[in-house]
Amino acid sequence: MAHGVTVREQATSVVSPAQVASAIPVVIGTAPINMSKLATLPINVPILANSFAEAVEALGYSDDFASYSLCEFMDSHFRLFGLSPVIFINVLNPADHKTTVAPASVTMTAGVVKITTQGVMLPSVVVKSSDGTTTYAKNTDYTIDFDKDGNVVISRKSTGTIPANASALQVGYDRLNPSAVDTADIIGGVDVVSGKLTGLELINQVFPRFGLVPSLIVAPGHSTDPTVAAIMVAKAGNINGHFKALALTDVPATSAGADQYSEVPGWKNTNNYTSRRQVPTWPKVALGGKQYHISTQLAGVIGATDAAYDGIPYASPSNKTLQANAAVLADGTEVFLGPDQAAYLNAQGIVTALNFVGGWKAWGNNTGAYPANTDAKDAFISILRMFDWISNTITLTYWAKVDNPINKRLIETVTDSINIWLNGLTSTGALLGGRVEFNASENPTTDLLGGIIRFHVFIAPPGPAQEMNFILEYDPSYLGSLFG
Repeated sequence: MAHGVTVREQATSVVSPAQVASAIPVVIGTAPINMSKLATLPINVPILANSFAEAVEALGYSDDFASYSLCEFMDSHFRLFGLSPVIFINVLNPADHKTTVAPASVTMTAGVVKITTQGVMLPSVVVKSSDGTTTYAKNTDYTIDFDKDGNVVISRKSTGTIPANASALQVGYDRLNPSAVDTADIIGGVDVVSGKLTGLELINQVFPRFGLVPSLIVAPGHSTDPTVAAIMVAKAGNINGHFKALALTDVPATSAGADQYSEVPGWKNTNNYTSRRQVPTWPKVALGGKQYHISTQLAGVIGATDAAYDGIPYASPSNKTLQANAAVLADGTEVFLGPDQAAYLNAQGIVTALNFVGGWKAWGNNTGAYPANTDAKDAFISILRMFDWISNTITLTYWAKVDNPINKRLIETVTDSINIWLNGLTSTGALLGGRVEFNASENPTTDLLGGIIRFHVFIAPPGPAQEMNFILEYDPSYLGSLFG
């Protein structure tokens, strides 16, 4: 028995909402992992990077974006847009995607041999004498490393057995073959024996590993495949059974796909790029001699836009700056769209690039569901993303309340907390209004007995002002000003 005064603490009845980053991209593709500095090569494992240097250390880097799609994204997101973090998933596996090059003569100059072939796996390199009769030992007869351009440099050691006057060596090796990566590698799956996940299936490991909710799913150069795009959409709609994201996909800017803007809507519909969970984009963009898929740069535009609006995704990425100086087809042919042509694509649910006022901008507010689906929460990118962000935030915030006793205190804690939060979003302009209700009609006794309670959340995110009309009229009454 206590004698005197006692005090005990009670949990605060209003819960602060969890912080959910609004534009976390998960990018699936290929990387030059022969240059990775990790002890274990990053093959079919999510890699979190918060800077360009961190990404390069883990995955390697090459300007050959056609071969190494993850490099395209790290160059754009980290260097051009200055954003982080990014989760990368490399599916290129040297065990499956390689080419063996038999030992062949290579010129040695001043004790150095340079191999300009990209993707060489250093552990596979075999160095022999020019006649092939002697095999030299690494770190005893020579050292080997990459230069800044990804070339292999073999340097003779003065204490080794390679003759000082040697003018050639025979060098053989295995090199990466990114062209061998196919649709099945990107899609991935689950090994029935080991349970190991690969490809897009690894999206479900992002939150358990890093505590980050995926917001954008991107596969530059691979999302032009309708099967890959379909799986991206499926994953975006159901991550860990609770979270939702948006798939940024590309329409191929080729003669086999669409090399005229008028062909894009037909390709989109024929190949079913029509989900509310995806944004079809066309063509590509270029900067400094490098090509980027618009899906890559749109992820940067979305991230930069969200950052400008306090991390809340209520502003549309349309009419926001791309890091580009041209729109191009895959073969480099420049594409010049006027506002009327860009508007035609937008009206078909396609985001494009427009250079009209203020430089190159992403242009388009609609998801792939438009125009077949005109419901604002499905058609507008910004409204869909607000629904997802609020949904993901509620999931994380109230997960701690799962299995608590169903009583008035629990119900009031949830409703009061969410209403305060929604009121705050409304005061900043992120919502036009919002509220949560706990209604008897939506909570029958049978459900309450089964431990099920339902809260009804009403929200109205602002839509984009995508059309502004001004009425211009001649007013003859001002003629009176002629007479002072």
